[in-house]
Amino acid sequence: MSVAVTAVPPLSDASQRPIRVMVVDDAVVVRGLVARWVEAEPDLQLAASLRNGQEAVDQLDKADPDVVVLDIDMPHLDGISALPLLLEKKRDLVVIMSSTLTRRNAEVSLKALSLGAADYIPKPETSRDVVSSTSFHRDLIEKIRQLGLRRRRAAEIRARPAGLRADLRSRETSGWHVQLPTVPLRPFGSTMPRALVIGSSTGGPQALTAMVTQIGPVIDRAPVLITQHMPPTFTTILAEHLARASGRPAREAMHGEDIRSGNIYVAPGGHHMRVARQNGRITIALDDGPMIHFCKPAVDPLFASAAAVWGKGALALILTGMGVDGTQGAAEIAAAGGSVIAQDEATSVVWGMPGSAAYAGVCSALLPIDQMAKKVVALFTGERP
Repeated sequence: MSVAVTAVPPLSDASQRPIRVMVVDDAVVVRGLVARWVEAEPDLQLAASLRNGQEAVDQLDKADPDVVVLDIDMPHLDGISALPLLLEKKRDLVVIMSSTLTRRNAEVSLKALSLGAADYIPKPETSRDVVSSTSFHRDLIEKIRQLGLRRRRAAEIRARPAGLRADLRSRETSGWHVQLPTVPLRPFGSTMPRALVIGSSTGGPQALTAMVTQIGPVIDRAPVLITQHMPPTFTTILAEHLARASGRPAREAMHGEDIRSGNIYVAPGGHHMRVARQNGRITIALDDGPMIHFCKPAVDPLFASAAAVWGKGALALILTGMGVDGTQGAAEIAAAGGSVIAQDEATSVVWGMPGSAAYAGVCSALLPIDQMAKKVVALFTGERP
């Protein structure tokens, strides 16, 4: 089985203009450095460099940015207070929250996602660390680029005639690409799943929250293991949010603990999470090895180990996110007789990870986030796909 993806008209020349970026941070060193990073990229353009949220709100119309990098802690008007005011003035604005790795800032960043921010980025503790951090530089520019392009493409499609716009949004066309090939789909596995493993990145916290609120019957009968690309502290807060949303126990996983039905295990920031079999028990294995796909935790180790332990009893979900992490692990799950479902492009903040798995031919379905939970529950309760 395959999903036919029809060709769509190319985007206009106007969509190829540089992505305009507003940088808002009260630290002059950080603000200047990020501004220089933006100016050094040929496809990005600095729209404004400002000291606080009030300046951002006041100058939004004049600067006309596509993307705003918004610090949380600022005088006069902080980031979380400025966020709704910016989105009120420009509904399709992409806002990336920037904050240091404190518990308070992690809470605020996740709250910002629920208020309409597109993503967040953890900022090194000091200006000196910001200057020397190649990962912060790389991750910030890639988030700006990917989220800015997504906004640009979505805006242009909305401007097209209604009939064509509806066609482009259909599941058959899966979103915004030109001359997309057919996406091959595999049959679902013949065995009822025994464990659910989930990988996500950009846009993941929102998608995960939506998912766990609807899969209570699955959590009650099977363990749920999640790898979300997040740093330490953020994963702690994410687990707490998922516990509240699901009404089930959810926490950062601990090395060596038994994996049991009725629980949600979140890979802790800074460690890869794997599944291991020890003396007849299935346990959590954490390791502090090198980054995989520039990530730690990464999705591939979780998926590959789930394939080795549960085989055809593993069901994997690949949700919204940048990059290709999860594709190799998903291939191992499919090869072991398990099943993989990827989030569709139209409901993904970024269709990198799910798109990579889809075109690799390892998925049994591509579904909008609001339909995935229903399918997962059906599979765990014995529906024959």
